[in-house]
Amino acid sequence: MVLAMVSSCSSEPANEGPEVASNLAVDNWKPGADWALVWADEFDGDTLDASNWNRQVEPAGRFNEEWQRYTDSEENAFVQEGLLVIKAQHESNTHGMNQYTSARLNTAGKHAWTYGKIAARIQLPFGMGIWPAFWTLGANIDENGGDIAWPHTGEMDILEFYGSKSDAIIESNIHYSDSTGTHAMMGARDFELENGRFADAFHVFEIEWTPEEIIWRVDGEEFTREPITSAERTEFHHDHFLLLNMAVGGTWAGRPDDTTVFPQYMLVDWVRVYQR
Repeated sequence: MVLAMVSSCSSEPANEGPEVASNLAVDNWKPGADWALVWADEFDGDTLDASNWNRQVEPAGRFNEEWQRYTDSEENAFVQEGLLVIKAQHESNTHGMNQYTSARLNTAGKHAWTYGKIAARIQLPFGMGIWPAFWTLGANIDENGGDIAWPHTGEMDILEFYGSKSDAIIESNIHYSDSTGTHAMMGARDFELENGRFADAFHVFEIEWTPEEIIWRVDGEEFTREPITSAERTEFHHDHFLLLNMAVGGTWAGRPDDTTVFPQYMLVDWVRVYQR
């Protein structure tokens, strides 16, 4: 498969392979003063680095009633020409549960951090029922070898994208448990592009995570921040690991339909973690 370079005003991608936005080579993002790089994956090799990433295997419906199953196949996640490619495939002519495959990658048990600047440069997919995300979970979560159940571990959503809502909007959020042990959240906050859609170009999605607050930015532009100093938000003062995934359908994402192009591709140029 050859990655095809296209302009930001491209038509819908052909199914033979991902179309790469023309701004791939124009990367002007900087972390800012006083930030030191402590970990990165630039995806410069031939295969996904197993010392950095786990390929999570989960059945359809395991999370949020999502329709895809997550596999460890290189058909769903692979490295090519300096990019991580996460690929969601439709395996039949039927829209429904277990008719799709995709990938969910995480750094659990390999890399986790408390505080810092976490960023990734990504070209997002598009369309009804498509739900990619770049996010974190507390390293103590029982899903990945810990002994604490979600949401008591904490979750930071650096970006979530719902093609069923808009191809030009991403959302951020945090999830945790309140004083009664009940799931609580900040509440989704949006960033909307002035022009085009997120599938047209690579963008840098980041959080700046300090003991006092979390700040969200897209391409260096701050769009929201949230304090984390209250007693209910202790989940954000211990190690978190990273996740990259693309869901299809699900409780919050809507459903794919005949307008949804498959395969869908989430292209990641790099992922980096900085600390002061």
